[in-house]
Amino acid sequence: MPLLDQQPLGAIVLDIEGTTTDIAFVKNTLFPYAEARLEAFMADLTPTAEGQSILAQVRAEVGNEDLSIDDCIAQLLAWARADQKVTPLKALQGMIWDEGYRTKAYYSHIYDDAAAHIQEWHRRGVPLYIYSSGSIAAQKLLFANTIVGDLTPCFSGYFDTTTGAKVDPDSYQKIAEALGLSPQELLFLSDHPGELAAARQAGWRVCAVQRPGTPDFEPDLQTIKHFGELPIAFSEA
Repeated sequence: MPLLDQQPLGAIVLDIEGTTTDIAFVKNTLFPYAEARLEAFMADLTPTAEGQSILAQVRAEVGNEDLSIDDCIAQLLAWARADQKVTPLKALQGMIWDEGYRTKAYYSHIYDDAAAHIQEWHRRGVPLYIYSSGSIAAQKLLFANTIVGDLTPCFSGYFDTTTGAKVDPDSYQKIAEALGLSPQELLFLSDHPGELAAARQAGWRVCAVQRPGTPDFEPDLQTIKHFGELPIAFSEA
C-alpha cells in the first residue's frame, strides 16, 4: 500500500480543471464549442428520450413543469453563459463535447506531470478517481481524448454533481462510503479552496495544486506545483 506522509493511502481523487488540465482548455475550447452548438443540438435532441430527460430536469430545476421547450433551451443557454454547475446542463454539454471529440474538433489538454504521474500511480496499483463538476460522461471523454492518448484505463471510477456539490462535505463522505474507504485513507487534489476545505472537513487528506495563474493558497494548506512534489512513497516489497 502506498504511503503519504507515512500514512496508508487507499486512493487518490483528482479534480480536473486547474489540476490535471489547464483551465484555459475548458474555458476557451470546450465551453465556447458547447455554447455555440447548444440551441441546434438541443433542438435535434428534443424528440429523443435523452432530450426529454434533459427537458424534465430543467423544468424540475426551475420549478415549472409547464416550461416550454424554447424556454428550456433558453434556460440551458443562460446557465451555460453564467457557467452554472447544473446537472442537466452538464449532461447536455457532455453530449455536445462527445460530438466535438468524435469529429476531432479538439483534443484534451493535460499537464505533462499529471499525465506522467497518473500513469505511474496506476502502474503501481494506486486506485485513482475523478471528482469534477462536469458530467461523468464528459470526464471520460476528456481523458479518453488527451493530447497524450487515452488515459481512461488509469481510472477506477468517476464522480460528478449527481453525488453532490463539490463544496459540500457530505459529498466527500458519500464518495468515501461508495469506495469503502475511511476518509483518512483518501487524498483529494484540487485547485479550489472551497473544495479542499469541504474535503478536509469530511476527514480527507487534501493537497492544493497551484498551476500557472492559480492564486496563492492559505499557508496552512499543503500545496504543490507539480504532481512529483507529492510525498508519496511506495514499498518495493
